[in-house]
Amino acid sequence: MSTTLGQVVAALEVVYPPKTAESWDAVGLVCGDPAEPVTRVLCVVDVTETVVDEAIEVGAELIVAHHPLMLRGVTGVPANDPKGRLVHRLIRAGVALFSAHTNADAADPGVSDALAALLGLTVTGPLSPNPVPPLDVLTTFVPHAAAADVLAALHAAGAGRIGDYRDAAFTVAGTGQFRPVDGANPAIGTVGALEHVDETRVEVVLERRLRTQVVAALRAAHPYEEVALNLHEMADLPSSTGIGRIGELPAPEPLRDFTQRVADALPKTVWGVRAAGDPDRMIHRVAVCGGAGDSYLTAATKARVDAYVTSDLRHHPASDHLASSPDAPALVDVAHFASEWPWCEQAAGVVREAFGGTVEALVSTRRTDPWTVGATSRHRRTN
Repeated sequence: MSTTLGQVVAALEVVYPPKTAESWDAVGLVCGDPAEPVTRVLCVVDVTETVVDEAIEVGAELIVAHHPLMLRGVTGVPANDPKGRLVHRLIRAGVALFSAHTNADAADPGVSDALAALLGLTVTGPLSPNPVPPLDVLTTFVPHAAAADVLAALHAAGAGRIGDYRDAAFTVAGTGQFRPVDGANPAIGTVGALEHVDETRVEVVLERRLRTQVVAALRAAHPYEEVALNLHEMADLPSSTGIGRIGELPAPEPLRDFTQRVADALPKTVWGVRAAGDPDRMIHRVAVCGGAGDSYLTAATKARVDAYVTSDLRHHPASDHLASSPDAPALVDVAHFASEWPWCEQAAGVVREAFGGTVEALVSTRRTDPWTVGATSRHRRTN
């Protein structure tokens, strides 16, 4: 049975969940029939005329792109519009298009992991970690005989989910006491008498968004008229997902050598690789951010790294960063395309692994960096 486009998209969205994309982003399936078979995938940074040419030439039924073709809202895709023309070409050729953008940036592993790996870094965590979903801890006390049923109801309502684990809980035996008073209708005991009951203390973790439904499930399943419970909000915790990565080189090396390491690892571009900082500064701990990363300059400084590798650095933010502190990391600026190109092999690997090699995944050989000519002055200037 052949693999369908819908199955390939589902496999990619497990690794790059659409819900983690920024609100302004446009990710997911752009065109293509989810029921159609897919045998070959082409992974790219940008969707351009030359990339569409390549997809058709190699017989790919799907392009997996990092950059969305239509990031801004459109009301139509006429064939006389540059992007509309590409959509028409794709549909006519039977080539689907899927994009994973900021959801691939934040994923673990994601765009910056691929960049870090190519530079020989051992990743230790995100540069700007996303918090885990806000969590609560619910504690309640249940007669032994009813504990299993109450716990099952809590789990059915969504409590006890921790990462890749389900039905998590902590229980311990103890003795509870209470005295029903006038107006009570106790499930155990009599009005006016102090009652001691063998109970199970039950604790579960739950996402805060599920608080209302979990508490309602507890009250519905609990045998007591009045349910004793404690609900505590956990402190926000960092996760392994987020923008950028921090890593370490196998051994320290001067900035000039590290800059050459970056240039040797990435595709050749007219932009090349440039660095700002003392050429002799020893580099060991490094932050990387695929794509435009000058909004994370402060995060790189706080991370106490020796160098920060990213793209599209502007004059004033870079200059101000270097002047802000003697501990400010050196900067290594690369072409935007080059910093995200390593992700293509990562995405191809996701497809290969998901389908055991039955779907061929290729990395585009076309450079989509827009810059085509570079020059340096042939005249020595001293002023």
